[in-house]
Amino acid sequence: MASTKRDDATNAAAAAAAAGPPGLRRDVQGRIEPSSLADVIQWFLQYDRRVASVNFPTVEALFQWKQQVTLGEQPGAYVFNSAEDRLAVGIMQALAENDTERTLHDWIKQLLGALDAATKTNEAIAGAYGLHPSEDSSVLADAEKIPAASERSIYLTCCWLETLCTAEARVLGWAYQELYGRPFHPENF
Repeated sequence: MASTKRDDATNAAAAAAAAGPPGLRRDVQGRIEPSSLADVIQWFLQYDRRVASVNFPTVEALFQWKQQVTLGEQPGAYVFNSAEDRLAVGIMQALAENDTERTLHDWIKQLLGALDAATKTNEAIAGAYGLHPSEDSSVLADAEKIPAASERSIYLTCCWLETLCTAEARVLGWAYQELYGRPFHPENF
């Protein structure tokens, strides 16, 4: 009996993943309903591995490190409970502030530019110091091999940016298609 319930739950999860994210709904003013956006973000956190990575313990530790650095530089900065919260707020803000196809397109393009820059920086630093980051190892511990604190900070910041920009771009890219009826492509405009 227990295995039947487990099988049913597994089948339901597989069906939800295969069905794709739920649709975005708009209110009478044409704005995205926050609850429908929350459902979309939750779907991505459950079924899209690159978005779900924000919940990996190693990524959460990296996020907490980055938040402490930010608070040291900007004591009045907003404190998030988790990397997942930071991602969700970023997605919601991006859609609220970029409420036309052109502005959302430009925002996603900026995210992809930041992702590219962070990736290239990390590849160069990881190669120089023989770092081998993985989801199972602590990027914070691995970064201790970098002797200069400033370079270590750049590396860790770029690790966080890679994760955040990847996750945010995936959700916003899907939202772009949902809202404007065509897939996001950097050269659309």
